[in-house]
Amino acid sequence: MHNALSTPSRRFRTWLDMHLVDHGCVRAIYNNFYPLGGGMYRCSQPSPRQIRKYRDRYGIRSIINLRGVHDYGSYFYEEEACTQLGIRLISVKLYSRTPPSVAEIHRMRDIFAGLEYPALIHCKSGADRAGLGAVLYRVLHLGHPVSDAISELSWKYGHSKRAKTGILDFFFATYLAYNATRPIAFIDWVDTVYDEQALKVSFRDEGFSSLIVDKVLHRE
Repeated sequence: MHNALSTPSRRFRTWLDMHLVDHGCVRAIYNNFYPLGGGMYRCSQPSPRQIRKYRDRYGIRSIINLRGVHDYGSYFYEEEACTQLGIRLISVKLYSRTPPSVAEIHRMRDIFAGLEYPALIHCKSGADRAGLGAVLYRVLHLGHPVSDAISELSWKYGHSKRAKTGILDFFFATYLAYNATRPIAFIDWVDTVYDEQALKVSFRDEGFSSLIVDKVLHRE
């Protein structure tokens, strides 16, 4: 057992951190849960109770935590719940304000290929990194066209294209623009054409939208 959950008082402090500092009280009401097809679901950071519910209702056997290993109480309770329920927890860090690296894209493809399904993919709010992960899952694992899969990055899930998080949309739009004149598979474009640094330089966000997302909503 992790030190954060080793005594009743520590468990209580970790529980408070999960619900108050990490906004778990909001996610207890609305978890941004949606199916992606092929036995994959997306959502925001699930609580232990929600993990159990998804296991019982949908048969979840694997969880991809796109927040990586972190110090919020949510992580320690998620890790404990997965251990107790026999669910495999994979913690990998993706980012919402920078485009994915080639290595991150390949790592996600390998994770999708090696998962035991049904599975769940989540970040904190279920909007940005979960959206990125959902697009990559649909493209790399289900074989969906990028033009269809980018619907996973939408206001429906709380994602803003006009803030710094819009760089995720810009990443996929850059591929689509290239593919329109020089048809190429997405993964081949990633491996042979994609320039992460050049894409960062060419992207410009709108300041007010970024202020709302970064400072008001406290997105990671």
